[in-house]
Amino acid sequence: MEPDKLRIRIPAAEIVFTATRSGGPGGQNVNKVSTRIELRFNVVRSSALSDREKEIILFKLKNRINSEGELIVISQSERTQLMNRKKAEERFFKLLAEALTIKRKRKPTKATKASKIKRIEKKKQRGAMKRLRKIKDEAD
Repeated sequence: MEPDKLRIRIPAAEIVFTATRSGGPGGQNVNKVSTRIELRFNVVRSSALSDREKEIILFKLKNRINSEGELIVISQSERTQLMNRKKAEERFFKLLAEALTIKRKRKPTKATKASKIKRIEKKKQRGAMKRLRKIKDEAD
């Protein structure tokens, strides 16, 4: 599934943003301005997702979902609230899209006849090179 399709499906009212002060280095700006954005989305109570989609998200993103069934995405890398909000929203939709995308099962293929012959030829060349390096006993 594509992030843009999810952006259209999920109403903005179901996504809650909270701003807090960011930790780490940054001087006075860090201590004064609340630029860290926390995005919360309640997967269990969402009306935009089907029951099957909710199951998949709860299973695949279980490490990011709290006990109330909220998916939490945090962004604090940018200097402004707006940029962190955009980044958190982008990451959120990307996470959901990746979780809801069904991966195709790999079809095992066999090596072609040409590739087998090529491999054996390389082995023969390598063996011939090693044979040339050996010291001949008859010469002594």
